[in-house]
Amino acid sequence: MTSVVAQLHRLTNADTVEELWDLHTRQMATYGFDRLMYGFTRYRSSTGLGDPQDWVLLSTQSPEYMRVFFDEGLYAHAPMLRWALANDGACSWRWMMDMNRVDNLTPSEMRVMEFNKSMDVTAGYTISFRSISERAKGAIALTAKAGVTQETVDQTWAQHGEEIIVMNNVMHLKLLTLPYSGERNLTPRQREVLQWVGDGKTTQDIAVLLSRTPATIEKHLRLAREALDVETTAQAVLKAAFYNQMFALHQEDR
Repeated sequence: MTSVVAQLHRLTNADTVEELWDLHTRQMATYGFDRLMYGFTRYRSSTGLGDPQDWVLLSTQSPEYMRVFFDEGLYAHAPMLRWALANDGACSWRWMMDMNRVDNLTPSEMRVMEFNKSMDVTAGYTISFRSISERAKGAIALTAKAGVTQETVDQTWAQHGEEIIVMNNVMHLKLLTLPYSGERNLTPRQREVLQWVGDGKTTQDIAVLLSRTPATIEKHLRLAREALDVETTAQAVLKAAFYNQMFALHQEDR
């Protein structure tokens, strides 16, 4: 079994997002990419990427970097994010270093580049994953080790780029099948009542099935809506399904 096939085997058999991310980041480090940042949203629109609390966001960047890049909103002006939203596939960071393109960068984009330079985030590749939904988009930034030049990264990509893309695509597709809660955590009871709603049961039906009062079921549904930050129960079912929290096998059930 080749090393690539062995890694794909490990990725496709991961049981949790945490296990998958650990496998992937350690593998990417062997190619010289020691700082990764992955993002995925199902709530993209013409005006933005939706509520950041609804994103799947995974990173091995430092807390100091993430605090400025996300908390201060720099991500919204990142040149490679602009590229990722308009394209699919892989792109060398040489794209934003090209003098013709630097001349076209906005002051906000230049600020992002200056911040990245101050944090030794200067060489790497961005992969934008193909989506079949106009509202969904995922991408990953692969940052090379501090001090490595873009020329060296491009040489590595010329030799290993295809296998790196395949591993990242598989990681991305596998992640979409795994339960992910982020900051939207449901209790077991909230999940259970949403599952019954998803099966087409009414509040009265669920009350009978769970030997609870309708008022208690309504309370659990209200709390589930609040936890998922939605207005209707139908939206709660949809959002829970998006993040594979409906009918998920939990670790203790395996």
